[in-house]
Amino acid sequence: MGQNCLGSIRSHYARLSEKEKKIADFILENPKEIIHSTINETADRLGVAEATVFRFCKRIDFKGYQAMKIALASEIMSPIQQIHEEINENDNEKAVAEKVFQSNIRTLENTLQILDFSSIEKAARILAGANRVDFYGTGGSAIIAMDAYHKFIRTGISAYAFIDSHFQLMSASQLTNNDAAVIISHSGTNKDTIKIMNTARKNGAKTIGITSFPKSPVGQNSDVALFTSSEETEYRSEALASRIGQLSLIDALYVNMMIQNKEKANLSLEKIRSAISETRV
Repeated sequence: MGQNCLGSIRSHYARLSEKEKKIADFILENPKEIIHSTINETADRLGVAEATVFRFCKRIDFKGYQAMKIALASEIMSPIQQIHEEINENDNEKAVAEKVFQSNIRTLENTLQILDFSSIEKAARILAGANRVDFYGTGGSAIIAMDAYHKFIRTGISAYAFIDSHFQLMSASQLTNNDAAVIISHSGTNKDTIKIMNTARKNGAKTIGITSFPKSPVGQNSDVALFTSSEETEYRSEALASRIGQLSLIDALYVNMMIQNKEKANLSLEKIRSAISETRV
């Protein structure tokens, strides 16, 4: 699998300088123009030095401008992308299913490409050291938060999640500096979610953000930020497509917790299995 240029830009965005962010914004908004422009033309258009453009390419893990252009051209002309963007009303059930699966596979591949494994390690340490972990998300992200709760309650960690945003805010107000909050938001800009995150931070809780936009408040203000990458299609918004990436990030954190807290997790699982078996009698 080749290097994902747009995903790499999003992953590095929060750590770029202002001039580098200017370049990043232009590429994200006009990827096809970059393919047909020289480094000199791009620098002149953005009012920056050629050296700044070259440094930007290095910052997002490319050897230079030409290498970035090749990766970008390959990405935006990807046959897989063309497949899942061509879903139409005349497709039969088999064709639709295949294209949806290809779209989900691409979301996972892109998310894995931009994943910062040091951030996964930091997030796992925060979760392992927390007395209590709350999962927060509104709208569709609330479902992801509930799925996370369903998993993490098996680890032996005190985990909580609520569908109602008012309950979430009340819960966040009770967190301490010994606790952790996982904030899930595709856009990273939802006002209710940001208020919940700020409340958790005010109380000293460590925050882990899961979002698709590094530039967003959730992406920039979390103690640790994990990013997903997804693409919008005619019949499914980018927010819906991003959920498969969010679920996978949660799974990765969950498995890490099960390994790090093996004894506590096994005891928790035994209690859960015992309780469930008693209801079946």
